[in-house]
Parts: sequence; C-alpha cells; structure tokens
Amino acid sequence: MNPLQKVTLPEKFAAIPDFWNPRIVGEVGEQYVKLARIQGVFDWHQHAQEDELFFVVRGQLRMGLRDPHERFMLLEEGELLIVPHGTEHRPEAVGEETWIMMIEPKTTLNTGNLKNERTREELERL
Repeated sequence: MNPLQKVTLPEKFAAIPDFWNPRIVGEVGEQYVKLARIQGVFDWHQHAQEDELFFVVRGQLRMGLRDPHERFMLLEEGELLIVPHGTEHRPEAVGEETWIMMIEPKTTLNTGNLKNERTREELERL
C-alpha cells in the first residue's frame, strides 16, 4: 500500500458490501486504520492489550461499556471515543446503518476475547 495514497471515505464505504466486516484502508506505524459499515448490535467483548479508537463518519453509534458498571454513550457524526484495553464494550448502530472508522493496533481482533461467526482473522484491504 502506497503511504501517500489519498483515501476518499465515501468511495471506500461504497466498496464495502456487508456489515461488521472491517476493511483496512491505511496504516499509521503499528496501527491499522479500518472502516466498517455496521447495522444492529455487536457482541460484548474486550481487548486485553489493545486500545481502540471509534470515529463516527455517518449515522450514530451507541457504545455499551462495562467498566465495571454498565453504561452507554451515544456518539454522533464527527465524534470519537477511545475504548481503553480491558474495557468490555459493545458497539451498536443507531438507525438503519452507521459508518465507523477505527484506529487500533494491528494485533487487534475485531471480536477481542470472543470467537464466533463474526470473528475476522484476516482483513481485506481496500
């Protein structure tokens, strides 16, 4: 991937045909920049070693957090949230669909400590 490549977010999101399947659009040091279209509710999970940054590009994101008490934060377009490692969380699209950008270590598995049908061991690059 050419590090001097311009990324046009609407074009990249248009190339994503499915939900909850992050795609890599860039790298910053040991971090991936990922995009995902999401719909509905994801699973509660955590990452033992990795912090995650969630940025809402389009729509709204409701982030469930258990640290240790359960609470929810609503993120609007243009807002971001950094979820520290070890924090159990559950992303949820508000409305029909939400577009999110994530910046996280290359070692981050999308389902963290949980392995199920939504786990993506290998990510596609756009």
